[in-house]
Formats: sequence, C-alpha cells, structure tokens
Amino acid sequence: MRAGRSLPFVMSAAVLIATGAFASPYSDINAAAKAGPIKTHRLRGGIAMLEGSGGNITALPGRNGFFLVDTGIAVSKPMILASLRAIGSGKIRLAVDTHWHWDHADGNGWVRAQGASIIADRVAVQRLKQTIRVVEWENTFRPKPKIALPDIVITGDRTLRENGETIRIRHYRHGHTDGDMSVYFVNADVLATGDTFWNGQYPFIDYVTGGSIDGAIAAANANIAMATRRTIFVPGHGPVGDRASQIAFRDMLVTVRNRVAALKHRGMTLAEAKAAKPTEDLDAKWGRSVISGSLFTALVYRGV
Repeated sequence: MRAGRSLPFVMSAAVLIATGAFASPYSDINAAAKAGPIKTHRLRGGIAMLEGSGGNITALPGRNGFFLVDTGIAVSKPMILASLRAIGSGKIRLAVDTHWHWDHADGNGWVRAQGASIIADRVAVQRLKQTIRVVEWENTFRPKPKIALPDIVITGDRTLRENGETIRIRHYRHGHTDGDMSVYFVNADVLATGDTFWNGQYPFIDYVTGGSIDGAIAAANANIAMATRRTIFVPGHGPVGDRASQIAFRDMLVTVRNRVAALKHRGMTLAEAKAAKPTEDLDAKWGRSVISGSLFTALVYRGV
C-alpha cells in the first residue's frame, strides 16, 4: 500500500494481504466489497442498514418487495441478496441512487435486471453516462450501459408512499457532488444522507463533479436542520449515527476548512499546507479510514 493511504472502510490489513489488493483505492475498495461480510443493522420501522458493500445501503421490506437507498458495489450481489432475505421476502421493487459514485450505484445493473426501477437526480444520471477520471481513486469511470442507468429521473423533490412508509426524497445544493439527494423515512424518522455524511470519517469531496468543502458544510447543515433528537442517520460511510454525530461531523468540516484556508491565505503551497499538519489533532478520530488527514487537507485546500 502506498505511504499515507489508510485502509478502505472495513477491510483489515490481513484481508488486503490475503487478496493481494494494493493496486489503487478503487481496487482496494472493490476487494473489500467482494470479501465481505455484509453486516445488517436493524433500525426502526422495519428499516435496516446494510454495511460492507462500499457505501451503506438502506433497505425497507414490504409486501410489494424491497425499497432500497443505494445499490452498493456489484460484486457484493450474493451477500446483499442474502442479507435482504434475512429481513424480508420478495424482490427489489424500487431503489434510489443518492449520487453517481460507483460504491453507491455500481449495483444498479443487477438491480434493474431483477425488474426494479431506480430513481436518481438528472445530473447524477448524466454523470453515469460520462467518462470521468477521479485522480484520488486512481480510476477512470466509463459510461454505464442503459440497463445500469436509473429509469426514473427527477429534478425536484418527491414524496412517495412505499411499504407503509411516507418517503421524502430531497435535493442538496452542490456538496459531495452536484447530484446528491437524501431519503427520509417519515414514520420511522430515519434519514439516509448518502455521502453528505461520513460518520467518524473524513469525507471524500468530488471536485471533478461539482463538490466543494463549502457545499459539504452546507449539506451537513441541511441534514442537521432535517433531523430531530430522535432521528436515526444512515450515513454514506461509517456506523449508524444521530443528530449529535452529524453535528460533530459538521463542526470538524468547519474546523479543517478554517485552518486550511488560513494557511492558503498566508501564501502556503499545497505541499507546505500539508506539511503544517492542520488535521493532526483530529486524525485519531476522523482519519482512520480511506481518507487520511493529508488527503483531506488537499481536498479542502482545493476549495478555499
């Protein structure tokens, strides 16, 4: 593994060594998704969070089949299906992509092949049709075939009634990307945030497709405004959260933004700003996953 790169999500060093996966962040994360396991966290109102296929997946079972938020990484398909069978019956009927990133939408192809429809923001669908190079992941993403594209494209907010739940799909301004959406289960008071919230982790900010540190802070504030003290948060990455953990995440974003902005405004180059270690006192808590303090400093520097 390259110096300075931390382990992706839940993959242990032993698993990485066993699989021989050290080629790139993209391949490391795919190897983690293939190795598993998928952990099921039962929340409220029959809703569960599936953890282990890249981004977290939210699942609501019902007589008409499953409603999902995000579809994970395609190599996890057998484990995802096994996890769903443990909490309900029937096929996947409807899913929502919170944004275009492969660790949240790579499973679209097999989900659609099962007969499900997928909802996504218009801009997210455009991104799935493009060739996009993400340098930090050392990967070039190619256009998805039609079968892997969401078939319900929306531009505004939408309210659905699924499996006895009222579900509100709401848009963010440009934050993590330029096509982010949240999904709120009203009766259960469960909020799926996509990658606008990484619980206990530094987040990735995708400047190539419209993200920014200021947009990430605005999205965190939007999540806080949507929530009550009782709200259960399903973050894009990390454990199940609550309003307090979302506030802690927002406060971290603001702190790092202000520190890095001060260094940049003093005329420091990126290398100098990274050498100053503006996240050093935060790394033990927030830098234990795929985004290190050094990489997060670089991401913030780009946007201030």
